[in-house]
Amino acid sequence: MTTHALFPQPRRLLHRLSATALWLLAAGHLLALMSLLMILLMYAPARSETACHGKNLLEGLQRDDPRAHAAVMAEGRDVVNGQGLFWKVEREGIAPSYLLGTMHVTDPRVLKMPPGAAEAHAAARVIVIESDEILDERRAAAAILARPELTMFTDGRSIENLLPPEDLVVLKEGLEERGLVLSAVSRMKPWMLAGFVATSACESARKADGAIFLDKKIALDGVASGKPVKGLETLQEQLAAMAEMPIDFHLQALVETVRLGDRMDDVVETMTELYLAGETGLTIPALKALTPTLTEGDESAYAAFESAVISARNHRMAERAAPILAEGGAFVAVGALHLPGEDGLVELLRKQGFTVSRSR
Repeated sequence: MTTHALFPQPRRLLHRLSATALWLLAAGHLLALMSLLMILLMYAPARSETACHGKNLLEGLQRDDPRAHAAVMAEGRDVVNGQGLFWKVEREGIAPSYLLGTMHVTDPRVLKMPPGAAEAHAAARVIVIESDEILDERRAAAAILARPELTMFTDGRSIENLLPPEDLVVLKEGLEERGLVLSAVSRMKPWMLAGFVATSACESARKADGAIFLDKKIALDGVASGKPVKGLETLQEQLAAMAEMPIDFHLQALVETVRLGDRMDDVVETMTELYLAGETGLTIPALKALTPTLTEGDESAYAAFESAVISARNHRMAERAAPILAEGGAFVAVGALHLPGEDGLVELLRKQGFTVSRSR
């Protein structure tokens, strides 16, 4: 497979690509809040670029290596519950509920929910999202700041004394291009900065114009129609999951995200088109296909990431969603990456006695 034709980037950067992309999918709304928090704290300006220029990298793979592309498609479609964004959740004697996989962006294509989802939302008695704290982002930011150890180095360390000189140069220059001064933010945990640097200019511009991401729109529409909105996690819990990962992993992911530059738009467009096609099971196989052979350390870090930020959260959300679903009439919306696989929400809810069938 010719990966360098798709990504003319240093091998070290490519080693981190799939982790960066998974990070965006699994905690995109949290990273967006980190970006907002930085703006509120006046560390960074909102960016004004409006045009999105990303390309679907899988199209390049199909053109350059049809066999590799076919293998990716086959692997993705072997993933349990790997196709479909919208699912019906049933149990005898109660009204049906619905489960929607979301993508935490303001892209108008994503905001248009699958057929039947708007009707299910309108008929629901309760709306359930990952964290109901996103309804008031300023209060959510204040709650996060109440746990300073989750957002700042409180032990005398800083990004500047943790990164080698060559990475510091890359990070410093990349932050300056985005209107940030490294010395002003070096005591922030790297996932704070990641929320800003991983957001494309066009996504930032849409948010500056008042656009909201899908999960928040679903929640606000629920509030407007008088429905209760419940969360399955707190933002502090989500940040704590990020904090479980080794700091070196987050530092390298931050540096490599900066190195990606405009290529991040291609990563986001690739993930967006997979999402719109309902191919949730293809995400990880596709990212791995577009990445050169990983070292044992990289594979271990990815496994730890998936365990802490995806699988463990899936189990927590399934456990907390169960009593709400048991009352019927719920509309549940969570990131699409939480749906597929043996440890995905669809399968976990089935193990709790619900019948879960694909609606789209």
